[in-house]
Amino acid sequence: MLDQLKVFITAAEQRSLTGAAETLDMTLATVSRRVSDLEHQLGAELFHRSNRGLSLTSAGQTYYDETAGYIHELDLRLRHLDQSLNQLEGELRILAPTNLGSGPLDDFWQAFIGRYPGISLNITLGDPEDDAIAPQADLAIRSGPQQNSSLKQLKLGAISTVLVVSPSAPQPVPSSLEELASYPSIAAHLFNRWTLQKTQQSKTISKEHQHISNDMNVTLNLVKAGAGIALLPQSMVYRELSEGSLQRVLPDWSGQARNIFLLWPYRRTLSARALVFRDELMAYLAQQPWFSAS
Repeated sequence: MLDQLKVFITAAEQRSLTGAAETLDMTLATVSRRVSDLEHQLGAELFHRSNRGLSLTSAGQTYYDETAGYIHELDLRLRHLDQSLNQLEGELRILAPTNLGSGPLDDFWQAFIGRYPGISLNITLGDPEDDAIAPQADLAIRSGPQQNSSLKQLKLGAISTVLVVSPSAPQPVPSSLEELASYPSIAAHLFNRWTLQKTQQSKTISKEHQHISNDMNVTLNLVKAGAGIALLPQSMVYRELSEGSLQRVLPDWSGQARNIFLLWPYRRTLSARALVFRDELMAYLAQQPWFSAS
């Protein structure tokens, strides 16, 4: 029906079926058929046809007056939508966990805006307990699979978690799981239950943590200050481990890996901005030594 209306309005404004066909890049037969179909549906002739071209009947004039404004407005909105979806310009709203978005992804944000200066990033960092994507966001980076069936999920890969300690911490550091159970520790809320894995073995360590924080950056800073051992994502401590300001404890053991997903609303078509962000993020993560790409 919308296609028929657009053909009718164009033919009325061009005063010619041939002109409408050229404007809409259709065959003359298609334009003629759609006008005839519309007249049949309405039960009225819309055009007077003559050798001099087309002119509107009274019914056609009434119908044109009632519909042309709406169709032109719809056409304009569709063109704007097409530009919004297909151009690498405009705002891109991203959600990400604080401990991944700030620090591990710092170089990524800088490289992305340098490569795509027309895209304006609107980044919101946080660690929502329900992992629900905010409806106004274009994409969300989240840890762990989501239960919300209204979200599309793309697994990007995984980040391992490791036990770390500062050289300034009480010595000697644990060399066994038994010693670990009694050594001072700091935990983030996300990792306060330590299940460690080694090849085919899995052990859950029952211990009281001296300090607990809902912010992993606070946990990391306490570890750096020598307050004890913590289990943290390798993405947060890779640089410190490389520099020697932190060291691994029981390096044969690691915590449960954090699976990283990219989410977006199921019914939303990804814009060109979102698609290029997805591809650039996947390429960046695949190059990081602390990330295992899917």
